[in-house]
Amino acid sequence: MIRVVDLHKAFGGNKVLRGVNFRLRRGETLVIIGQSGCGKSVLLKHIMGILKPDRGKVFVDDVEITSLREDELHAITRKFGMLFQGTALFDSMTVGENVAFGLERYTDYSREKIKDLVRENLAKVGLRDIENLMPYELSGGMRKRVGLARAIAYKPDIILYDEPSTGIDPIRADAINDLIIRMKKEMNATELIITHDMVSAYKIADRIGMLYEGKIIEVGTPEEIENSKNPIVQQFIHGRAEGPIENW
Repeated sequence: MIRVVDLHKAFGGNKVLRGVNFRLRRGETLVIIGQSGCGKSVLLKHIMGILKPDRGKVFVDDVEITSLREDELHAITRKFGMLFQGTALFDSMTVGENVAFGLERYTDYSREKIKDLVRENLAKVGLRDIENLMPYELSGGMRKRVGLARAIAYKPDIILYDEPSTGIDPIRADAINDLIIRMKKEMNATELIITHDMVSAYKIADRIGMLYEGKIIEVGTPEEIENSKNPIVQQFIHGRAEGPIENW
């Protein structure tokens, strides 16, 4: 469903992506792991068409998106739902208005239909009767759930998650993991998740890929990654200070 081919991106002299290659299969949950600052979020922005690569291509359903005009790209981005790191809720909007954002952008539903879908999707993530609250009135875990409700409200084919367990405690993080698994089953969604949380990665992934020094250095099932012979992979998944990855 998504194919990334030889993707390169630099910001000034900082070469962030140095030839990324991978495939995301329809109906699959692929988790990309890697150190903080290794380029995981930059990779997501290329897949959504927010950033243009210096070199390489991104295909979504066999459409090469990196050269599309903005109006052409809009039709492709309709396929995506996105849970941003930190949720990226609009502080000036109510919870209901936040969840309605994608519905208003991508559909021609009536106001009443959108209100019904807002309530329905909040209920899917375990939240009821909070449409009129403001984001600052919610806990971190609740904001994550609202962000997920917004991401799934218009039934996208592909859901992207940027560090979904960051900033919340382990219990709420596991609740988010359960929601990710449930959304895939209920919506038959394809999911791409970036994280450095190995507990989450092992629980939710069909396959795991590791991004290191601008490239995907290994892809495999959770069991294959856990038993990898690559010392870089082993150091990262076990969180060891000693090894080939510099820790400063």
